[in-house]
Amino acid sequence: MQANIMINLGNKSQVPIISFSATSPFLSSLRSQYFIRATHDDSSQVKAISAIVQAFGWREAVPIYVENEFGEGVIPYLSDALEEVNARIPYRSVIPLGATNEEIRRELYNLTSMQCRVFIVHMDMDLGSRVFNMAKEIGMMGEGYVWIITDGMTNLWSMIDRFDMDSMHGVLGIRIYVPKSEKVNTFKVRWKRKFLQDNIVNAEFDIFGLWAYDATFALAMAVEKLGTTNFSFDASNVSKSARTDLESFGVSQAGPKLIHALTSTRFKGLSGEFGFINGQLESPVFQIINVNGNGEKVIGFWTSKYGLVKRPDFTNVMGYSTSKANLGTIIWPGDTHSPPKGWEIPTQGKRLKIGVPVKTGFSEFVKLPPDTHPNSKVIPMGYCTDVFNAVMEAMPYAVPHDFYAFGNADHEMAGTYNDLIDQVVYGNYDAVVGDISIIVNRSFYIDFTLPFTESGVVMVVPIRDGSNKNAWVFLKPLTWDLWVTSGGFFVFIGFVIWVLEHRINEDFRGPPSHHVGTSFWFSFSTMVFAHRERVVSNPARFVVLIWCFVVLILTQSYTASLASLLTIQRLQPTVTDVYELLRRKESVGYHKGSFVKEIVQGLKFDPSKLRTFNSVEELDELFTNGSANVICIYHRSLLVYWYMHSQPFN
Repeated sequence: MQANIMINLGNKSQVPIISFSATSPFLSSLRSQYFIRATHDDSSQVKAISAIVQAFGWREAVPIYVENEFGEGVIPYLSDALEEVNARIPYRSVIPLGATNEEIRRELYNLTSMQCRVFIVHMDMDLGSRVFNMAKEIGMMGEGYVWIITDGMTNLWSMIDRFDMDSMHGVLGIRIYVPKSEKVNTFKVRWKRKFLQDNIVNAEFDIFGLWAYDATFALAMAVEKLGTTNFSFDASNVSKSARTDLESFGVSQAGPKLIHALTSTRFKGLSGEFGFINGQLESPVFQIINVNGNGEKVIGFWTSKYGLVKRPDFTNVMGYSTSKANLGTIIWPGDTHSPPKGWEIPTQGKRLKIGVPVKTGFSEFVKLPPDTHPNSKVIPMGYCTDVFNAVMEAMPYAVPHDFYAFGNADHEMAGTYNDLIDQVVYGNYDAVVGDISIIVNRSFYIDFTLPFTESGVVMVVPIRDGSNKNAWVFLKPLTWDLWVTSGGFFVFIGFVIWVLEHRINEDFRGPPSHHVGTSFWFSFSTMVFAHRERVVSNPARFVVLIWCFVVLILTQSYTASLASLLTIQRLQPTVTDVYELLRRKESVGYHKGSFVKEIVQGLKFDPSKLRTFNSVEELDELFTNGSANVICIYHRSLLVYWYMHSQPFN
């Protein structure tokens, strides 16, 4: 309101009005050419805030702002900036400037009942400190919460005391970046020395002090440019009936020239490059800070050109980035390093109760500590809980939950899987996690996730080994007909070679016994390609060529068949159909508590023939030491476990 009055006076008298603290975006709508801001519009920081929101994938954010023009001015720009990164504002928390602690506490309790856990605070330091003190008191500075403060608080960081700083542990803040320079260090020394001379101990200065100094310097440079210009006022248009001094102002003769000189002034001041664009300072570089303990840590920077960057020198920067990898290590509220989800199911202090079956066997699916007490909180392990935890981790919001053991005093499951599901129907559990099969009658009462293991019911039966283990197994690769045929061809080929060679080849001459022996030896030696007798005639060579090819095929086929007989087990199931079990009145085993019991009973098996098992060891005992011819029927996932963790049974 003060700025509005001054801007109207300056516009009427054509006197430049310079402000280094009026940051409300509402002032930009006045369109006064005589109003210059030696500061930045609050709306210039909303892009930096939206970049942080986008970097961590938050989809909602609640602004908490003071109920005046300073607080309300930035909200439309913040809403637009968040909408550009696919985030929205589900609620606006407005706190009056003179709000009591009870009013602040009541509004914060209202925020805890909502889903969003990302809060953007835009107010002055005094009110902001009270908000954070109340937030810490009611537990809103714990794990899962995200707090981001605008430069309305961070620019006045020197005003905060140690107690207020401690209540803001884990908060992220946006602040104008002031480059370090020797000029700034020299000014700090002069500043403190001047105030010490006046017996003022607290001589800290902030960004507003730097802007005020640079604005004064810019005005002096502009006046020097004008030289001896007439700075008088033309009072000819002043009404003689003016009742106040404010109405008796004239029109400045040097105002238009002075405003032109000011807007064209460029120099490097204490706050950095100083120059006016559209009546205010150029777009700044923002520091992103993280409140840690009793101090702060700079974790990154943001610029309108490059987005989030690690260093303000912009080396090795390629284009605009909103990657959280460009930010340093952040300590979040609750003293954790894991980024909050930013969203939680409001449970009004109630955490979801997840039931877990107590299993003594097949612990790879669900495993609980051995000393688990009935209906007590547990930290389960196993494949099913690993899948559940991975899904919860991948969700864009947090769901507080605890696991409870569904067991009895004997460290066994307190009923069947159907009983466990009934606990959800009765409201004792909000959900259950475990190796629970999806079947029709269960889906009438509860909802299941998509299956992540193969479903189905299978039988595990003893096997019959069809392998030949007698001493004459080497005769099995060939049939008797093939053995006789092969032998006949060996004799025939020997006779043909003798007929073609004995008259012209000395190797096949001699006594009759030599003729017979040499012919048969030559024929049989071709089986291992060890024949040494020469073959002279071309017809004999052709016969030998064809015969060697036939022998090669015969020997290779024989070798492959024999190797298969000796190495591959020919296992045959003793039972191939469940109805065969009914006819033979075999004993049948099933997993204790499983829905398979209902299937077996539905098939009209004799109850005296039913056996239960609860672990791999009990299953092995049924097959080896239990009733004869036990057949086990159970869920396919347990069958996979059996094949992976046990030896084949006979």
